Amino acid sequence: MAYDKFNILTSSAVPLPIENVDTDQIIPARFLKATERKGFGDNLFRDWRYNSDDTPKEQFVLNNPIYSGKILVGGKNFGSGSSREHAAWAVYDYGFRCVVSSFFADIFRGNCLNIGVLPVQVSPEFLDKIFKAIEADPKTELEINLPEQKITILATGESESFDINDYKKGNMLNGFDDIDYLLNIQKDIEKYAENTPL
Repeated sequence: MAYDKFNILTSSAVPLPIENVDTDQIIPARFLKATERKGFGDNLFRDWRYNSDDTPKEQFVLNNPIYSGKILVGGKNFGSGSSREHAAWAVYDYGFRCVVSSFFADIFRGNCLNIGVLPVQVSPEFLDKIFKAIEADPKTELEINLPEQKITILATGESESFDINDYKKGNMLNGFDDIDYLLNIQKDIEKYAENTPL
């Protein structure tokens, strides 16, 4: 399934300065029965967003109208816990296209890259600057430049580089998942097969 191409994203951000956010907090296990990648955004951080009677918890950041945008800024060790890919689906389905943290669990990072969510790992010091910028102005914007692999706080001009696997970077720029990538090079594969003896 193809996803939106990711090139340069400029957006305000939603701050979640909580460390060790695991996948069960991102999407509780009771919502994992669905097999399609739709509807998971409704239950993103379900137990943090809603009371047991389904009324919104006003103090939770996703229920605060002053915060919005396509970038989620999380604390250190974001996406730890079980390997459920539904956590990345929930982040994408809610509308986030980028998650920023000072450390990601490897499996969560991979799941995000597979579905069009860019995980941007920054230094703890730069993450603190981002949180402070958002605290000073909830509408402050970040620029995520994938071609240059750079994240910038536009209000201050401060920036930092981030790493990404070249293969995953190419897929993100083209809006490909792994199957799309193979389909895109199908002719090359067929040509190789024709010219390679068994």
